[in-house]
Amino acid sequence: PHPHPHLEEMVEPAPLKEWQEINQEADYNPEPESDIKNNYVPIVDPCLHKHCGAGRVCVLNDDGEAECPCIPSCPLESDPRRKVCTNHNETWGSDCEVYQMQCYCDEENEKCTKEEYDHIQIDYYGQCRDMPVCQEEEMTDFPRRMRDWLFNIMRDLADRQELSPHYLKLEREAETNLTRRWSNAAVWKWCDLDGHPHDRSVSRHELFPIRAPLMSLEHCIAPFLDSCDVDDDHRITLTEWAKCLGLEEDDLEDRCEEVRGEEEEE
Repeated sequence: PHPHPHLEEMVEPAPLKEWQEINQEADYNPEPESDIKNNYVPIVDPCLHKHCGAGRVCVLNDDGEAECPCIPSCPLESDPRRKVCTNHNETWGSDCEVYQMQCYCDEENEKCTKEEYDHIQIDYYGQCRDMPVCQEEEMTDFPRRMRDWLFNIMRDLADRQELSPHYLKLEREAETNLTRRWSNAAVWKWCDLDGHPHDRSVSRHELFPIRAPLMSLEHCIAPFLDSCDVDDDHRITLTEWAKCLGLEEDDLEDRCEEVRGEEEEE
């Protein structure tokens, strides 16, 4: 399936038109040089460094301050591949609509149609359908297939020059050292999924980038990821990730610290 952009990439950023008009007026009506020298204050869009979560968009309030209200409308999607299936087993028109509703319910807005939508999540892309049961032999073979898939994705990103120098170094090592082939790819993906703050664990929410796109194609992905969370605390540690993929834990731990440390020094 085609990649699905994050909501913040689908929605236009905060209205910059007002700022552009102000700057244009300043160009047409230059102040005396002495005034510019003494009073000039550069105009910076307050939304430039404002992070809004999914289902929200940055706008300026009456005081010119950046806020993140719920997105007022979502693009009308005609492509059936844009549909999503939620954890309520309901098909929605797009991920934007799901995040918008989640925002309405979080804000206790009257547009929230069901109280339980406060915790609505996207399970996978595409219409809801009956998922086949993952058979025992399929689950047994899945770690191998997952390892291969992670390495292939890492190699493709390297070929397209979309990896950082740190991850590119791991990928090149994996190409020439077969003993590092799977472990390096596992390190890369685990560190990639462990978002901010880097707390050395991957939450269920952080698994979304690999779970949602694959669910409709790989019916074993959900039970596989569930099985990785051995202690059922809704977080997957590197130890659990290594065991789940059938890899040596020590190799992954050391390499992840090396990558994480180098990146934080930049």
